[in-house]
Amino acid sequence: MSRLAEFRKLEQQLAAQLAELESLKNDTGLQKEMEFENKLRGLLGEYNYSLRDVINILDPQAGGRKGTPAAAPEKTTRKARSVKVYKNPHTGELVETKGGNHKLLKAWKAEHGNDEVESWLAK
Repeated sequence: MSRLAEFRKLEQQLAAQLAELESLKNDTGLQKEMEFENKLRGLLGEYNYSLRDVINILDPQAGGRKGTPAAAPEKTTRKARSVKVYKNPHTGELVETKGGNHKLLKAWKAEHGNDEVESWLAK
């Protein structure tokens, strides 16, 4: 793409974004949200609170800075995958894998079908 074509394309994108910005400026819903945010920030400043303080007041478990510390979620360990051994009856090749992302196993499934290859499962 030539530099001029790239410039024109970016210029059109900018014009579209500016038009979208203007339409958002005239959106009453956005104006109400902005007014709410300004009033909220004013109140927070007036009472010397931060957003985190308000969150901790409303839901102490969600924050963690003031009040009771939030409980850490318990770690769950997954069961280790077992090794599966597939034996190709046509070639006698063996494939040992813990998952289905083995290159040769995928090739066999593409060639012979998933059901047939699964029937080759030895262990």
